[in-house]
Amino acid sequence: MSPRRIASLSSLVLAALILAALPARAGTPPAGRPLQRAIDRLTERPKGPPGAIVVVQRGSRLRVFRAGVANVRTGRPMQPWKHMRIASTAKAYSGGVALSLVDRGLLSLDDTIAELLPWAPDAWGEVTLGQALHHTSGIPDFSMSQAFLDHLLANLDDPVKPRQLLGFVADEDLEFDPGTEYRYSNSDNVVVALMAAKVTGHRYQRVLRDEVLRPLRLRGTSLPSGVEMPRPYIRGYDVDDQGDPEDVSEVFAAGYAWASGGIVSTPFEQNRFIRAYVGRELFDRETQAQQFDFIPGGSSEPPGPGRNAAGLAIFRYRTRCGTVFGHTGNTAGYTQFFAASRNGRRSVVVAVNRQTTPTTEPEVFRELRRVYTLAVCTLNSDRR
Repeated sequence: MSPRRIASLSSLVLAALILAALPARAGTPPAGRPLQRAIDRLTERPKGPPGAIVVVQRGSRLRVFRAGVANVRTGRPMQPWKHMRIASTAKAYSGGVALSLVDRGLLSLDDTIAELLPWAPDAWGEVTLGQALHHTSGIPDFSMSQAFLDHLLANLDDPVKPRQLLGFVADEDLEFDPGTEYRYSNSDNVVVALMAAKVTGHRYQRVLRDEVLRPLRLRGTSLPSGVEMPRPYIRGYDVDDQGDPEDVSEVFAAGYAWASGGIVSTPFEQNRFIRAYVGRELFDRETQAQQFDFIPGGSSEPPGPGRNAAGLAIFRYRTRCGTVFGHTGNTAGYTQFFAASRNGRRSVVVAVNRQTTPTTEPEVFRELRRVYTLAVCTLNSDRR
């Protein structure tokens, strides 16, 4: 291991040891106690996630709250420098790539599929980059296709190529005229990433590295294609028929989600990214003004806290404790939420190691969504 890598890991370990807020005890400041109690309750539920971790940063002050375990076999605690699948929060990264290229004049929000991806179905031709980022394209969601699900189950560790993800819905009509409705679709960010690859002449993984990961110094963030997780990692779980946690961390290849959800990162680096993304470190104010064209009621998947509205690869969350901007996501073994204030100086990350949705575990999800709100309230406790 290089001296630079050792130094980087050492600084993360030191920060966590100094700043971690361990389960609600006398040392937890009053503003953080409701949040700590909430994640304790969440991880103690019979069908709750085994572990939860929350990163809250105001200016230069960073705090970490955690409950439960990262590994049910060893009992190791949740740690903010360990890797997790970040699920659909990866869509914000593809948004960062695209809007960075827009800022540099290599892409336009008005560029169409017909212009940049001529191999795609003719019916999709008039869909623009902006509509794909806004989830107003009308392109069917490949992940909801029965053909995709059948292929996935038969080939869990052998992903298809990115273009083939769209192939699962290439014979389907658009669900509505582009730009007329909002409908969340995993196909949209595959289109975005392929457009970015086309105009740069490089594979999306390289474009992601050049436009986002390297400028923001996200050395622990990557877009793998296979099933293996980088070490060390927080294990992700499902619950079997007997109610026992089942490790699903490396069940299917990340390439099946690709730019829509295949990225692996850490809570610390998720926090660094969302601060930069909302705080305009990747593009200028004019580009952000276009990004912040919000569709009221456009909800992330799963829903974030408060009232949701959809922008370009970002969501606005209006809560009782203030407004933040970010994204949510869920995949096998993991559920994620991150957000920041408009200037990027305040940020929050909530990560748990079980997939939790409003349909699969509605009571658990309601409690998790309450954690999201309490995290925002902790973030803005000095403003109330």
